[in-house]
Amino acid sequence: MTVERLWAPWRMEYILSPSAEECVFCRAAEDAEAHMVLFRGERALIMLNAYPYNSGHLLVAPYAHVGNINDLSSEDLCAIMELARAAMLAMERCMQPQGYNVGMNVGRAAGAGIEQHVHLHIVPRWEGDTNFMSVVADTRVVPEALDACHERLAPVIEEVAAELGLKSKPWEEQEP
Repeated sequence: MTVERLWAPWRMEYILSPSAEECVFCRAAEDAEAHMVLFRGERALIMLNAYPYNSGHLLVAPYAHVGNINDLSSEDLCAIMELARAAMLAMERCMQPQGYNVGMNVGRAAGAGIEQHVHLHIVPRWEGDTNFMSVVADTRVVPEALDACHERLAPVIEEVAAELGLKSKPWEEQEP
């Protein structure tokens, strides 16, 4: 019997990622570059998922550190949806997905990996974007590096946000 190995050295970053006491979304609000933030709005931000299900897998999170959508203010809830729309319009322009999975996992029982800070997942989808690796090896193949995806999406999200009248929050006005 042979032992099969799938080398994934990038997973070490996940293993050593912030503890449960630290919040990746609160940290991302403070350090955009280190956390692949694509757009920082007045009440919420858009960032790439560091461990994506598919190329372009985005996360939209409010600055408010709450674990349940029911605890968000109406303003924060609207901000998340406005940024989700901007992100999807931007993806249509530069990635041409054929569909999206959009949703939240609220609470551990629902599969929330970061249950202390509510966030929205936006996963662009294309017909045929799954392959044999998902079926036979329970492994996802993501064909684009995060840096390349960030370079491609960030300017288009900025452009779309401006067209929609969404303001970006200057870094000097931080209050995560």
